[in-house]
Order: sequence, then C-alpha cells, then structure tokens
Amino acid sequence: MLTPDFTAPDYTARELAERFALGLRGDGEVRVRGVGTLARADSGQLAFLANPKYRGQLADSGASVVVMREADAEGYAGTALIARDPYAAFARLAALFEPRPLREPGIHPSAAIDPSAQVADDAHLGAFVSIGARSRIESGAVLGPGCIVGEDCVVGAGSELVARVTLVTRVRLGRRVLIHPGAVLGADGFGLALARDPDSEPHWIKVPQLGGVSVGDDCEIGANTTIDRGAIEDTVLEDDVRLDNQIQIGHNVKIGAHTAMAGCSAVAGSARIGRYCMVGGAAGILGHLEICDRVTITAMSLVTSSIREPGEYSSGTPLMDNLSWRKNAARFKQLDALARRVAAADKEPK
Repeated sequence: MLTPDFTAPDYTARELAERFALGLRGDGEVRVRGVGTLARADSGQLAFLANPKYRGQLADSGASVVVMREADAEGYAGTALIARDPYAAFARLAALFEPRPLREPGIHPSAAIDPSAQVADDAHLGAFVSIGARSRIESGAVLGPGCIVGEDCVVGAGSELVARVTLVTRVRLGRRVLIHPGAVLGADGFGLALARDPDSEPHWIKVPQLGGVSVGDDCEIGANTTIDRGAIEDTVLEDDVRLDNQIQIGHNVKIGAHTAMAGCSAVAGSARIGRYCMVGGAAGILGHLEICDRVTITAMSLVTSSIREPGEYSSGTPLMDNLSWRKNAARFKQLDALARRVAAADKEPK
C-alpha cells in the first residue's frame, strides 16, 4: 500500500518561471534537480536570497538558479528567478523537490473500523488505524499508522494524519488539513468547579465537556500539540491556521484564519485570537481575552489583558548576567513605592 517514489524531479529555469509566474534573468535552459542554501548550494540546485545581509554570498554561490528580488538581480551574472517575495516563492518551488511516498487507496488489514463509520473508497488507512462510530473519512484522506479517530469525527477530503494522531471525539477537520505525529485533538478541556458543600471539604467537580473541535481548511498542526474540545460550544481554528509543535490550545478557544503560533506557546480557555496574528515560541495567553487581527506577540511573552490595536507586543525582561538580574529583581518589588513617591512629588507645589 505504501509505494516509495523518490525519483528526483528535473526542471529548467524557464519551466519554473512559467509555472510560478516568476521573472527570468539569464539562461532559461539551466536545469534544477534540488534545493540548497545560498552558501552551500551546488550545481543543479536552487537557492534564494531574501535577506539583504546575505547578498555577499551571492557572488560565490554554487547554485544554478537563485530566487531574488529585481533589485538584487542587477549585475548578477547567473540565472535568477525574479519574485516580489523570494522566500514565499522559494517555498512553493521547493515543494516540487520534496520526496513524498505515494499512498495507494485502501485499508490495511490491521485497521479496525466501526460498522457505522464511512470511509471513502480512495482514502488510505495505514496499519493499526482505528475509526470510531459514526465517523467519516472523506475522499483522498490519509491516515498513517497508529492513528485513532474516535466517535462522531470527520476527516476532510485530502487531509493527512501522519502517524499516531488521536481525534478523541466530535472533531471535524476541513479539507487538506495536515496533522503531525502525536497530536491530540478533542480531549477533555480543563473544566472544573470547586464545590463548597457545607457537609464536606471543598473539592473539585469535573464539568462535562460537551462541545467539539472544528478545524478549517488548509490548517497544519504540529507534533504533540493538543487542542481541547469545548465545554458547550466548539473550540475553533479557522482556515489556514498554522500551529507548531507542543502547543496547548484550551477549550472554547477561537483562532482566526491565517494565524501562526510557534512551539510551546499556550492559550487558556475561551480566549479569542484574531486573523493574521503571529505568536512567538513559549508565549502564553490567558483565558477569556480577546486579541484583534494582525497582532504579533514576541517569544516568551505573557498576555494578561485583551489587545485591541494591531501591532507588535512583548513582555518580560531580556537576558542578562545572573548578578544583574538578581539586583534588578529585588528592585522590581520597590517599583510601586517608587511610583507613588514620584506621583506625590509631582503634586507638591513648585
């Protein structure tokens, strides 16, 4: 069922330019068989120049073709593909050279499928896949080895669960969703109520998590990332949301379309994140907050209040030697008293 197809593709610069609507400078018959970095690429490879600080590497690059902006191509003697955004263009070009195994349609003999589940004829189910009651696997979907799809789930057309992905219950994936190994979607949200009964010690009562998880088209979810299902309504990722590895998304969170979050970031329950946002690694967003569209949160920041205006936001202190940090940490405790003294001094007659 798994047929490797690692035959190296081969394109001329002219073919690449026409396929991706790029400008062409130089020899259009130069052939490309792979990709490399500007500094280390060899003959037959494609590289890119997006950051001006690396322009010094261009003259000595061994790449046969370089993707760059019009301004950077002035005076360049080699073959160039001209793009307004060289990095985005390179990403599209490089996808042509990614070796991907072909997964033939069919169901591995070890897969377990509930009789009420529906599996498209052209879907691929690998070894030890489990499909629960009333779930649906749509056309062209790929479920790699060890994936578990619980009850009342939908895996949309063309989506891929790479390996050991778990959809617990009531998870609906759109089209062309890519989920990497170890991710868990639809587990219980962390919903607890503290009971203070007069005849017993205070204790926690688990709040039933009755919602699901809704993931839009063209989303990507990284390895070991977890997305909890909602308490009543769904946890929602809109179209083209990109989550890195080891991210925690709490119950009833909503993430707007085209937002990207880096590894180890976390969002607490019922937070709302807008569209076209970027969240840096290990950043935290507290629950029930709202973040508007086009906000960038830098790495290691903690968001403790809603953000109403687009822009870049940071928190925390920069790295310094330990002795300086300890001195400054001790002074942090004095900031309130100092602020009060300054305010009182401002009120005194001059």
